Amino acid sequence: MDVKVIDHRLEELEIKISRQEDVVDTLNQLVYEQQKKIAELEALCTALVGRMKEMAINASQQRIIDERPPHY
Repeated sequence: MDVKVIDHRLEELEIKISRQEDVVDTLNQLVYEQQKKIAELEALCTALVGRMKEMAINASQQRIIDERPPHY
């Protein structure tokens, strides 16, 4: 093979590898950001479930307080 052909092929491979590295870096950043968002959403869901449980307990306790005895 001619040296020019080999040099050209090596250059093409280097360009492809460089582009792939850029894509991998971009995808890694995207995955990192999505994982952060997922963690935030999980924490929010956990807080909401806790709040809903508190509200249900408070509502059931309020019903007991508001009930009139049967002799009224």
